[in-house]
Amino acid sequence: MLGLVNTLVIDDDSQQRHDLGIILNFMGEHHSALSSQDLTVSLWEQPWGVCLLGTITNAKRLNSIINMLKMYPQIPVVALANHHQALVELPNYIGDLKLPLHYNQLADAFRHCQEYLGKRTHQVPSLGRKNMLFRSMVGRSEAISDIRRLVEQVAACDASVLILGESGTGKEVVARNVHYHSERGKGPFVPVNCGAIPADLLESELFGHEKGAFTGAISTRKGRFELAEGGTLFLDEIGDMPMSMQVKLLRVLQERSFERVGGSQTIKANVRIVAATHRDLDKMIADRSFREDLYYRLNVFPIDMPALRDRIEDIPLLLQELLTRMEAEGAKRIHFTPRAIASLMLHDWPGNIRELANLVERLTILYPGEMVDVNHLPVKYRYGHLPDFVPELNTTSIEEQEQQALADMFASEETDTTSLGNDLPPEGLNLKEMLAELEVEMIRQALDAQSSVVARAADMLGMRRTTLVEKMRKYGLSKDS
Repeated sequence: MLGLVNTLVIDDDSQQRHDLGIILNFMGEHHSALSSQDLTVSLWEQPWGVCLLGTITNAKRLNSIINMLKMYPQIPVVALANHHQALVELPNYIGDLKLPLHYNQLADAFRHCQEYLGKRTHQVPSLGRKNMLFRSMVGRSEAISDIRRLVEQVAACDASVLILGESGTGKEVVARNVHYHSERGKGPFVPVNCGAIPADLLESELFGHEKGAFTGAISTRKGRFELAEGGTLFLDEIGDMPMSMQVKLLRVLQERSFERVGGSQTIKANVRIVAATHRDLDKMIADRSFREDLYYRLNVFPIDMPALRDRIEDIPLLLQELLTRMEAEGAKRIHFTPRAIASLMLHDWPGNIRELANLVERLTILYPGEMVDVNHLPVKYRYGHLPDFVPELNTTSIEEQEQQALADMFASEETDTTSLGNDLPPEGLNLKEMLAELEVEMIRQALDAQSSVVARAADMLGMRRTTLVEKMRKYGLSKDS
């Protein structure tokens, strides 16, 4: 009924195991109900959809179970007993249920386990590629499909290509695809970052130099044009090239020949030019900081790269590709829950794919082999509402929290009582109402400061998001209050 593969019930209370079995049978869920002493190592290899962890009488066996759950983070665990302290650090700890159980409560728990498993998102359809064409240009959006079509068309000819787009959108990936799928694919692909090389060295870098051409030229050196002979020269960040070099580059593109610095021999240039920039060349031409004639030489076949925010539906496929690369480099593969992926799809991604790749690498370092949920993401990547059924770390009642707040308030002997406001009035006051008003005001200020993003407001207040949601319900607050 709920579509989970199997349910593992671990409980040393035989009556509770029996009662759970009746409920699970009624729900139509396949399950195995065992005591902790009947567990075997091989049992964990089965495709469990959820682990219901009940009363465990032996502390050593409980630790053993927790260690196995750490080894199998794909198995979400729901506690039926007070295991908060033991389970709190597990990424696959979904939450706890109160006894006695009833159908709706358990069905809701299973629904959240399904969300946490993320199996629907992990089963990402692969692209139908021709001979592994465009392996690095993953995505099913219309925007990236158009780019693949353009690359396939221009790869068949030898025209110059100008790739435009924001930083981090994958312009070099496109340039490499243009090269590898052209007739020059067996030749060299030589990239050069025009903005990273000092202006006085760029000419020598591109065209080479003869021995003794300048101080430090102790031997003859080939430039990038010669190294790219028969292949493709990729001029990245062409918009950062100084005006003096633009003139010399234009001459080479027109005459298809050049001389090394300090030399007189003319060398033929049999290379294809692919250039890229994140700058607005039209504006630079108007400002006279980029030559218009060079622009038209380069802009024979323009390709405009879409920003990641314009192809947000490709994020699941991009995550899969990035994780596969990280795994190939020896990293332990992490798994994203559907709501974590949904949160990432709400981000604006100013750094585009490069920003996404950096985030994946960071999460792989922090949570190797684990399940990554929304709460594991850096704060700026958390969006929307989390389901209410999540582990609640703070299990104290509201009254206990208020008592603790009072204890903290008066714990320091150095506290100046005048800083708490006016003296206690003779008629007394309702301390609980006063603290509630203060709490409401703090919640409102946090929500306002964080643009009504509840997860960020909770971080600002030093509490879990679910705690803040409960307090908002208690006080009748909404995000827009």
